[in-house]
Amino acid sequence: PFYGQSCCLIDDGDRCVRPAGNASFSKRIQKSISQKKLKLDIDKSVRHLYICDFHKNFIQSVRNKRKRKTSDDGGDSPEHDTDVPEVDLFQLQVNTLRRYKRHYKLQTRPGLNKAQLAETVSRHFRNIPVNEKETLAYFIYMVKNNKSRLDQKSE
Repeated sequence: PFYGQSCCLIDDGDRCVRPAGNASFSKRIQKSISQKKLKLDIDKSVRHLYICDFHKNFIQSVRNKRKRKTSDDGGDSPEHDTDVPEVDLFQLQVNTLRRYKRHYKLQTRPGLNKAQLAETVSRHFRNIPVNEKETLAYFIYMVKNNKSRLDQKSE
């Protein structure tokens, strides 16, 4: 769908001529650019928001990793900070994002584009509570017993 389109970014005053990938210029990317004071801006004369893989990887490499406290001791000490990898849901297809939205019954206005839908899904995904110890223990149990979740449903 992006064939023939070039990246929508202006890099240090020069328009990027690399081919556009499937990553969209979003508010999250714009926030990363402004926080890191990168010399990137969107070319307002283009009709799309797709950026090249080079700029996508560059922005991801300079983005801060979020820190999350562990639930053991309230997480007051710095040695309990852990890096939380950012999941890039912008790589998913629109139909997959719509199925996620439908499964979790997320309320959105109709007619969202891929970038807006991915932003909404990402926000929800980041806020899903997960008991990490329980999840890891269950995963290790299933691996050691050579089972999958599908095996459990049939038993």
